[in-house]
Amino acid sequence: MSGATLAGGTPQPRRGRRPSLARERRWALWVSYITLIFFAIGFLIPPYFEIVTSLKTSEQIGSGRNPWFVHHPYLGNFLYIIHNAQFQTFFLNSVKITLVVVVVTLLISVFAAYALARMRFFGSEGFATGVFLTYLVPESLLFIPLFKVLAALHLINNVWCLALIWPTLSVPFCTWIMIGYFGSIPRELDEAAMIDGASHMQMLWRIFIPVAMPGIIAATIFAFTVCWGDFLYPLAFAFTSTQMTLTAGIVSTLIHGDVLDWGKIMAANILASAPPILIYAFLMDYYIAGLTAGATKG
Repeated sequence: MSGATLAGGTPQPRRGRRPSLARERRWALWVSYITLIFFAIGFLIPPYFEIVTSLKTSEQIGSGRNPWFVHHPYLGNFLYIIHNAQFQTFFLNSVKITLVVVVVTLLISVFAAYALARMRFFGSEGFATGVFLTYLVPESLLFIPLFKVLAALHLINNVWCLALIWPTLSVPFCTWIMIGYFGSIPRELDEAAMIDGASHMQMLWRIFIPVAMPGIIAATIFAFTVCWGDFLYPLAFAFTSTQMTLTAGIVSTLIHGDVLDWGKIMAANILASAPPILIYAFLMDYYIAGLTAGATKG
């Protein structure tokens, strides 16, 4: 008698084959890889087109032939940008202002985050939320009142005015990052240090800063990225070439009315984006660790 029937002759319905776990995992991986490939292609097309355009002369760009390929690379655009005195000034302005803002941001964020995360006082949680909410206010709404404030201080068209207004973009989010990192450090360390007679400054310097170094690195990278790539504030508050940063200087120097020197613009963009790319390439692990530290406790 067949195994599909019982002793009484009643046929037993066969069970459908269930897909194996390995097969489901294989399909999930294929879907993930295909999706990532499409996203990677979409994100890499603009940088690729930028590199190709920067290696062409104005005549080659204007002809419109082979816009996606370059047969005879032309390095004159990069040499022009590197040896141009104006762009050297733009670069130095960006470097010195960014470094100042990063240092100021870290000083404010570390002390504010330590106070909000470890020193309990009335309204500390609400104040921490309010600090982060200020980051959500777009700079396009802030530059008009800031312009009036800087005009009253006689700091318009002065590159150092950015050292006063860029922390309004970097401090709130960096403080939020450090609050999450300081909050993930076990409180037993505080109690042990206080029993030994340590002050808050000693605990911050000897315990929290060494342990929270990935979070500090993440805050540093974020502050650097915000300041280095900001376009609206430098364009609104600096008018002369000696006071401009890279982002505003590229646009104001290489765009004359409706005439755009695309080769030099693309070369300048590539050189301007090189420092953030290098920083993210070497410190990406620290940045991810700092951003995700507040997701766990203990």
